[in-house]
Amino acid sequence: MVEKAKIQDIDKRVCPYCRQKMKKWIPSPFSTWGAEEQYVCFNDECPYFVRGWDWMMEQRMVKASYRYRYNPRTGKSGPLPVFSYDDFKKDITRIE
Repeated sequence: MVEKAKIQDIDKRVCPYCRQKMKKWIPSPFSTWGAEEQYVCFNDECPYFVRGWDWMMEQRMVKASYRYRYNPRTGKSGPLPVFSYDDFKKDITRIE
């Protein structure tokens, strides 16, 4: 049972849109995200991120996109809004 749970956790750390392993990301403690470790797809060629630019411009009239994010503590996933290719990359942890 423990082994199955580990496999499920690993699968959730892979982006469902591009199948690349996501990176650990720790938001600034001053952000609305809190300081909880999350996993984010920082693949600049991920279809979710790439098509997000057009969607945000068409729907919200904002030059922005989003990256796929997974919070292992809550089990929830969703978009992480970004305004450039480099947004939040400085917060990627180097510890895997």
